[in-house]
Amino acid sequence: MNAAAPRFASVDALRGLTVAAMLLVNNPGDWGHVYAPLLHADWHGCTPTDLIFPFFLFVVGVSTALGIVPRAEAGADPRALHRAIASRGARIIAMGLLLHLIAWWAYDMAHYRPWGVLQRIGLCFIVAAPLAIHLGARAQWACIAALLLGYWALLSPGGYAQFHNLADRTDTALFAPWLYVFDPATGLGREPEGLASTLPAIATVLLGVRAGDWLRRGDTRRLLIAAVAALAAGALWSFAMPINKALWTSSFVLWTAGWATLALLALHLLIDRRGWPPIGRAFGVNAIAAYAGSATLVYLLAGLGWWGAIYRHAFAGWMTPLFGPYVPSLAFATAFVALWWGIVWWMDRRGWHLKI
Repeated sequence: MNAAAPRFASVDALRGLTVAAMLLVNNPGDWGHVYAPLLHADWHGCTPTDLIFPFFLFVVGVSTALGIVPRAEAGADPRALHRAIASRGARIIAMGLLLHLIAWWAYDMAHYRPWGVLQRIGLCFIVAAPLAIHLGARAQWACIAALLLGYWALLSPGGYAQFHNLADRTDTALFAPWLYVFDPATGLGREPEGLASTLPAIATVLLGVRAGDWLRRGDTRRLLIAAVAALAAGALWSFAMPINKALWTSSFVLWTAGWATLALLALHLLIDRRGWPPIGRAFGVNAIAAYAGSATLVYLLAGLGWWGAIYRHAFAGWMTPLFGPYVPSLAFATAFVALWWGIVWWMDRRGWHLKI
């Protein structure tokens, strides 16, 4: 087998559309006026916005199956692969820590927050990629089952109430006050990207590995069956373990992996097989540049006091009397995505692809 599998434009497109969606929901003009589908569920449940982060982790698994696993099968030095995996994962984590350092300064937060999106991606990659290299399909399925069933067994005795579930209590005991939410008066806190909920997030990546293997082999039938099965299993499991992004519940893992597999299959059939243009590809090949660059821009503008001023003068001031407060908020977010779409398109045209 060749050392590198063919590059699937559909995977770049799915990654890119996911990053674009992440920028859209993260950067409204006014957080008080956001359309409901562009917000996370208050606690239990799943909105379109709740699909974005698991989609990204799922694509990490797909990319591992397409890029790293073929190298291992072709006889690459396992030690070199492990060093590369650990190094890349560490760089992703370091970038997440740096971005949160900038955010800490920009928003004058009381405490630095060490957990975050890139940190979770890096940790999950460091764990899941070696499993993808060294374990066969059955062993990978066994790991997925162990992670999901084990997490259910850990959380179910204490229930899933906010702040009082085992994941929140564990993260608070270990890392308070450096959490997403922490109340010193009550000692209650929660961290949606914390340590405990990273365990089932590893299963999300491994499900992406399995989907990537089927994609690599052209097994679209199995992709469709797996997607429907995951959606059904996630829906049924939700009666015992609610679908919840903040806790990354096992039902949430299956439910979101089902939708991610359907999205991957649809884009593969349309782009790779029918030749449709890979919309989102420019974001996909420069995902880290778009995510880290846009976050840095937001933090710097906010720290300088310019972020709100730009929104008020360029959008809200004249649009709100005409359309109400929700339209300018969405228009601002859309313009921000368009700005970064232009930046990554320009980078792609020049062959500039930032990798870390």
